[in-house]
Amino acid sequence: MNRKNVVIGFLGTVLDYGGRGQQRWQKWRPTVGLCQQDGLPVHRLELIHDARNRGLASKVKLDIAEVSPATEVRSVEIELRDPWDFGEVYGALHDFARGYAFDTEAEDYLVHITTGTHVAQICWFLLTEAHYLPARLLQTAPPRKRRTEANEGEPRDVRGTHTVIDLDLSRYDAIATRFAREAEETVSFLKSGIATRNATFNRTIEQIEKVAVRSTAPVLLVGPTGAGKSFLARRIFELRQRRHQVKGRFVEVNCATLRGDMAMSALFGHVKGAFTGAQTERAGLLRAAHDGMLFLDEIGELGLDEQAMLLKAIEEKHFFPFGGDTEVSSDFMLIAGTHRDLRQWVREGKFREDLYARINLWTFPLPGLAERVEDIEPNLDFELERHARELGKAVRFNVEAKRAWLRFATSPEARWSGNFRELSASVTRMATLADAGRINEAIVAEEIERLRHAWAVEAGETDAAGLRALLGDRLDALDRFDRLQLAAVVAECRRCKSLSEAGRQLFDISRTERKVVNDADRLRKYLAKFELAWSDIAQGPANTGQTP
Repeated sequence: MNRKNVVIGFLGTVLDYGGRGQQRWQKWRPTVGLCQQDGLPVHRLELIHDARNRGLASKVKLDIAEVSPATEVRSVEIELRDPWDFGEVYGALHDFARGYAFDTEAEDYLVHITTGTHVAQICWFLLTEAHYLPARLLQTAPPRKRRTEANEGEPRDVRGTHTVIDLDLSRYDAIATRFAREAEETVSFLKSGIATRNATFNRTIEQIEKVAVRSTAPVLLVGPTGAGKSFLARRIFELRQRRHQVKGRFVEVNCATLRGDMAMSALFGHVKGAFTGAQTERAGLLRAAHDGMLFLDEIGELGLDEQAMLLKAIEEKHFFPFGGDTEVSSDFMLIAGTHRDLRQWVREGKFREDLYARINLWTFPLPGLAERVEDIEPNLDFELERHARELGKAVRFNVEAKRAWLRFATSPEARWSGNFRELSASVTRMATLADAGRINEAIVAEEIERLRHAWAVEAGETDAAGLRALLGDRLDALDRFDRLQLAAVVAECRRCKSLSEAGRQLFDISRTERKVVNDADRLRKYLAKFELAWSDIAQGPANTGQTP
């Protein structure tokens, strides 16, 4: 099926007039000329004009019928009191676009931007770029050939030329390439300081980049403490700042530090005398973030009253300072961070459902370091470089030392419960202890034991259990489940005077269901699975040393 070309454009009230009689055929008239273009048949012309130019529109329609009989001309009369009033012109053309029956399956649409005021041209561009008009832009121009003595006797060519402008920039290879390069640079900017090889996290950063520059809607970053929420929020702000999309400040607050009246005051400000000690007025953080960005870390820790006021501030851009009866305004972009499962908190009544719905439009999970094992090595290198910049002294690993640290850091034993903050602290400790700028195997061994101790204390695997001393390197081959269970068994054994007593305590329920009870034998067999005997455990300080 041959598609039809449909052109939409204003009547050129000066140029399209061209003069009276045959004189009009001696001049370039853009609306008439566009229907005479080689390679651009115009099957239908939607000719827009106001009531004052009905006569001219009729004449132009007759002239087009003479030069292009196949072109159907439709007269579209609109009310336009001031063609230089942007609001009036845009409103009229917007109404036209919304009411027009476009048939994109059978017709190609072009918007003629040569005729009409500059205001009309801008409005055509905006409506086309926003896809209210499924069209390309069409520009016509007068003939380039000048009259000379050599061509004086030749017929005058008044058709002019035309250019079609497609606003789908992806069709222009050079522009598309440049946009792709800029997008890569933007992602690189967001990722600077976030060394990652994790494919899922890379895709998350790419999505955040698109949202950051295209939307001002709230963004929710979800991840454990130390996963980089604060760092990423600031990078989003700096990215928007580079694009001149924000004029204000980046304001950050950890909601876990806000309590009671001070929370209201810190966020929303207060009036003088709002509470005891409020001797002066305070603007508050929301107003400080006007025209900028507000990062509320650990938003789940806010009280329900603060949540209600925050929702009003996000939706209406207005709120009441604490103790005040006059609204103030602030327009800011919100980024929220949390390590909580806010959906569960909504179910438990700890977080407002309406606020969660408002901030949950763009939610991005930030995985912890233990979930991004492949990122440990690049972050190790990044931390060494950062340490060198801050102290002005480069520190490097010995080859075997680095291999030993990475082997431990990427093993199942490594919990990295503090995430990137903990990794940074680990590197800082080793770099500080390094002599002559070299981290050797002894320093790494000390750091590994330091981390093991910290994680054991967190998990309740106390040093009293002494699993490392009991098992040595065999401990590395055990699942965390086995380590936790064995630590509990060893701790119980050391609280008892004999193997039999420990067995009775450990099998206190199942022993009542047995006809023949031999708790000591059951415990002995369990310990034997780990190549341990009672004599090994009985040496602990919490035990008397007696044998069964």
